[in-house]
Amino acid sequence: MATKKASKKTAARKTPAKKSAAKKTSAKKAARKSAVKKTAAKKTTAKKAAKKTAAKKSSTRKYSPAAGKQVETEMREMKKGTLKSGRSGKKVTNPKQAIAIGLSEARKAGKKVPPAPKK
Repeated sequence: MATKKASKKTAARKTPAKKSAAKKTSAKKAARKSAVKKTAAKKTTAKKAAKKTAAKKSSTRKYSPAAGKQVETEMREMKKGTLKSGRSGKKVTNPKQAIAIGLSEARKAGKKVPPAPKK
């Protein structure tokens, strides 16, 4: 019987310790959740700011009207069949190639055109 009493005492001692440990872990979890919420709030505000700056940048012209006219003339030449490409002098049949030629000539003339994409 002495052993049963001893085991009851040790069992009684363990339960309060478990409860305090459970409280500590729940407090840690709550702290983590609040930290996650704060970082999520920071990310959303950063995204909103990025959208505003992107909207401001898109409102300006990327290509000048003169560059657009240059592309139009190159497209007309391609449709007529008189547009030739580079040194080889081959006839241009692809509309994308005609646009590229028009933009490159506009760049050479000093019109407002973004730089050519890097390969």
